[in-house]
Amino acid sequence: MDPTFTLIGALMLVISIVLSPLSSRVGMPVLLIFLIVGMIMGEDGPGGIDFDDFELAFVIANLALGVILLDGGMRTRAETFRVGLKPALMLATAGVFLTAAGAGLVAWWVFDLHWLTALLIGAIISSTDAAAVFSLLQGRGLHLNERVSATLEIESGSNDPMAIFLTLMLVTMIASDGQSEGWTALLMLIEQFGIGAAAGLIGGYLVVELANRIRLTPSLYPLLVAAAGIAVFSGTNAIGGSGFLAIYLTGVVIGNRPVRMMPMILQVHDGLAWLSQISLFLILGLLVTPSDLWLLAGGGLVLALALIFLIRPLTVLITLWPFGFNRRELGFISWVGLRGAVPIVLALFPIIADLPDAQLIFHAAFFIVLVSLIVQGTTMAPLARKLGLEVPAGEDPYRRLPLDVPATGDHELMLFPLRGDNWNTPRPLGQLRLPTNTAIAGVFRKRVCYQPSPEMEVSSGDVIAMFATPAALSELGKALSGRQAPKHLAERAFFGDFVLNGDALLGDVEQVYGIEFDELPPELSLAECFARRTKGHPVVGDKVILGPVTLVARATEADRVTKVGLKMDSSQGGRSG
Repeated sequence: MDPTFTLIGALMLVISIVLSPLSSRVGMPVLLIFLIVGMIMGEDGPGGIDFDDFELAFVIANLALGVILLDGGMRTRAETFRVGLKPALMLATAGVFLTAAGAGLVAWWVFDLHWLTALLIGAIISSTDAAAVFSLLQGRGLHLNERVSATLEIESGSNDPMAIFLTLMLVTMIASDGQSEGWTALLMLIEQFGIGAAAGLIGGYLVVELANRIRLTPSLYPLLVAAAGIAVFSGTNAIGGSGFLAIYLTGVVIGNRPVRMMPMILQVHDGLAWLSQISLFLILGLLVTPSDLWLLAGGGLVLALALIFLIRPLTVLITLWPFGFNRRELGFISWVGLRGAVPIVLALFPIIADLPDAQLIFHAAFFIVLVSLIVQGTTMAPLARKLGLEVPAGEDPYRRLPLDVPATGDHELMLFPLRGDNWNTPRPLGQLRLPTNTAIAGVFRKRVCYQPSPEMEVSSGDVIAMFATPAALSELGKALSGRQAPKHLAERAFFGDFVLNGDALLGDVEQVYGIEFDELPPELSLAECFARRTKGHPVVGDKVILGPVTLVARATEADRVTKVGLKMDSSQGGRSG
């Protein structure tokens, strides 16, 4: 192997990683930085690298997307499917079809192409990209309400089969001069979804059993999961299913089952996902010739803006209106129709099939991805905050270490640094409100470990070591957090001064707080109020406004609000009792 090749590849990785902090400073998606680095190193840039091996790029891109989807699946909680599965599946099926049709119509008008070729462009850019969505949702410090985040995550992880089906069907029709049997296409769609879903669930179960039944060196467990996930991905593709859907569901099963050394697996896979994202976008950046993009900049910009401002919003409105989303949530989901690596990878199909206008299709898809990342990617976080879709989040531990001893169950050793203004004043350990089934293992101060006692005072700079289960993370984060949340996300500002049980009746609230809810019967519980407004799927952060009072869902369990925050309009009458 030419050492120059490996040197250049390593330097591109180094440059991409070093430049990644610019993402948060300038509000630019980090994936866009990787893409630009690849373009700069390409044949039109200072790097001058002439890379046109589309088949190699296709293989690398598919493997990278598989690793990204596996990591994203492992970080998707099963509870999110309760509120997000149905709307996400509508977006992943009917939504993709409507987007492809709308984008195809605009492409036909803009580029003056044959209608099949125009529809092919529409199909290629019809799916949102998991790499882009996962990166922006998980890497920008955004904590969105569960209804929105679950819908976006599940949609991006499951909409590839429909886009791949439409792309392959249209490529086949164009290659055969418009001849294609409808039943064959329908069978392909069923195979993509059916085989992909079955293989993913079965594969995930087998990986969990394998990891829990054999004893390995701890560092080998992440590699086992990665290799087994890629095996599920490749095997599913080989038998005609959607490998992308399969590996995503494999990750979901693994992430929601007790698995030996799971914190270490997640930590290693976070690095693997980043390596995959960097490699993927660098390769795709090398493939494109920037000078060719200018030839279709005008038409590409019209198509991209139509996709962002017209087609995606209409699709979201048509598919999600039955599911109880409010206008702010619909607006945000409409905006987060991010295009990323998947459309560019799908645009390789026409090139590999040697179709006419294949280069135009590839560059059009690439241009639309660029516009999407610049316009939507840079504004997603500010828009979420502007629309009030953020919810307060607790502090995550600095380090989680699995104990891997049967007697400990799923307990882990977690390290929580005490920081922020809240810890400037020392507090005794006995005054901390810690969840049940947890224990303080020790306190670290200036490189010395101290045995904890109820009288021991802790303050900023100390590190508390806790034995706790993953289920206690949220409560622990709130108890030990010292971060100063933005004013609008502070506990009292967001949830109100009073905490009520979800079973409390409106009539009782009226009597205690001196409020009248004329529009609702007094025997109605607070939980039932939320169920009515959200069509049965309330999430933390949901609000119900009743005259001078705003009810805020503080905690939920199995589609029912269990704790309610009460905020009163100070300008209105009423007593605080």
